[in-house]
Amino acid sequence: MKILHSTTLLLLVILLVPQLKAQNKYNNFEVSVYTRAYEVQKMEDPEWLASTWKTISSQLDVDKIYLETHRDKQIVDEATMKKAIAFFEERGIEVQGGITYTINESNDFETYCYTKPDHRKKVQEIMEYTASFFDEVILDDFFFTSCKCEKCVEAKGDKSWSEYRLELMTEASKNLIIGPAKEVNPDVKVIIKYPNWYEHFHELGFNLETEPAIFDGLYTGTETRDAVFSNQHLQPYLSYLVFRYYNNLKPGGNGGGWVDTGGMRFYDRYAEQLWLTIFSKAPEMTLFDYRQMLYPLRDEWQPEWKNQSTSFDYESFLPVNEGETMAKTASQALEIIDEIAGELGKPYGIKTYKPFHSNGEYFLQNYLGMIGLPMDIVPVFPENDDMILLTEQAKKDPKIVEKIEQRLLNGKDVMITSGLLRALQDRGIRKIVNLEYTDRKSMITDFLLGREFVESDTPMLIPQIQYFTNDSWEMISGMDGGLGWPLLHRGTFANATLYLLVIPENFADLYNLPEPVLNKIRETLCREALGITLNGPANVSMFLYDNNTVVLHSFNNNVVDVEMMLKEKPNKLVDVDTGKSLKENIKPAEMHWGKVRIAGQYGYQTTLAPHSFKVFRIEK
Repeated sequence: MKILHSTTLLLLVILLVPQLKAQNKYNNFEVSVYTRAYEVQKMEDPEWLASTWKTISSQLDVDKIYLETHRDKQIVDEATMKKAIAFFEERGIEVQGGITYTINESNDFETYCYTKPDHRKKVQEIMEYTASFFDEVILDDFFFTSCKCEKCVEAKGDKSWSEYRLELMTEASKNLIIGPAKEVNPDVKVIIKYPNWYEHFHELGFNLETEPAIFDGLYTGTETRDAVFSNQHLQPYLSYLVFRYYNNLKPGGNGGGWVDTGGMRFYDRYAEQLWLTIFSKAPEMTLFDYRQMLYPLRDEWQPEWKNQSTSFDYESFLPVNEGETMAKTASQALEIIDEIAGELGKPYGIKTYKPFHSNGEYFLQNYLGMIGLPMDIVPVFPENDDMILLTEQAKKDPKIVEKIEQRLLNGKDVMITSGLLRALQDRGIRKIVNLEYTDRKSMITDFLLGREFVESDTPMLIPQIQYFTNDSWEMISGMDGGLGWPLLHRGTFANATLYLLVIPENFADLYNLPEPVLNKIRETLCREALGITLNGPANVSMFLYDNNTVVLHSFNNNVVDVEMMLKEKPNKLVDVDTGKSLKENIKPAEMHWGKVRIAGQYGYQTTLAPHSFKVFRIEK
């Protein structure tokens, strides 16, 4: 009997072991692969499923897979879905569901119409079907509406499209998605994945004011692709900033980041998107998609800087061998970032206020992040931080001028952009500091900082700002034919200072500002508020964490030298990778008429390889 009992137990263990989730390969995050309905349907063929999974899993460790039930009216049949679920669970992979609510992606991403009864019925049926399989369902990118059919036009009435769609999609979230899903499966968690184009959400019905409370969780599209060759032209910094923004909408409820292989010219441009997602402390990294993980690698994706000791280790990655796919690229990038992700605490930066359903100076914070200003977008006005930055987005708040005034009365500085000045100059901002945004422009290449002239290699257009002499003061002037116009400006009010940052007409010209100009902007915004600032060229980002760690990442195609400037003297500043302390350079105090204008600082120089990062620890 004892032998029979032991054998029975052994058989039970053997049967159960495949059902147990394998231990995560990565220490600091989970890795998931999303699978479109097209590829899930192909999994009805066991040979195709087995061979493709062998290709992916032999190159990439995967913790979780999302199996999509619907996309473009393609609905995966029940038998295939059950077969695919069983296949992955037997291999220790967590399996959850996904839905893409598109009718035809190839037709300008045609969405469902949430006004038409037959479309509404289909949306609900898809949700109910999916919830019957999974305890977690993620909605990919397209739970919005672009429909302007006759029924929509009639139902909208006198409302704006934004007003109508925001109300419509809130109602659909409750009555077509969450309610029906919970009826079928009370344990199901429904996650809404927001894409990267957050500036335009309200016009299409993504409701960041109501939906975070309605859904069980959020997810973030952190794909930025190539800023030049992809049609969105998003700046790389967005891969970090957008996750932090959505996390501020539902603190602790942002499940992860999501990246695809689109718009990729070089291997490290793909890797950077994964790295910045993890810099943001995303707990899960989703790779879109199963099909893209099977893409063969190409020699032309190797950049000219591959031999310059970059963070993406080309020495171990190359040469590309036959049969190797994008799964290998993802694995290489994720293994690199996992080595340092555990060193990072909670991210923080200069808060910048984006009221719900606001827009203006589209995506500007990402350009500022690319010149070394740590940004943190929040949906509530920041009252207590020592310094905040307000862009044109803040105009949406009807009480924004009063809030700025109260901050200044409380001794808290504010920096506004020229776009916000233009929006507020007839709403009372001039009673704080009398500045006028004119309709005139200047083409500038020279800049004046005090008595120092510096020159840019690229002419740029800036708006002409007028002010009253001795009421406020230029800190940096843009020079045009002997005349100077503010680029960075300051005016005192009560117990604090209102700063104005003039944004070039082309945001990308921020990258063409000379280093001394960039250094002064960074110092003004960051030195007192954060205790650290950056000296060096543009296209270098600084990420700060509450455990005194700092990440510097260069997006330049060449090696650059940068210097971290600390307000207070630390015990030492250590390169986490090498364990070596950086040499300290003391910058003496700046004097003005015999008084200390800027206290001394402590500088630490380092060199960054192309498209590479370093992690530092400040030991106090």
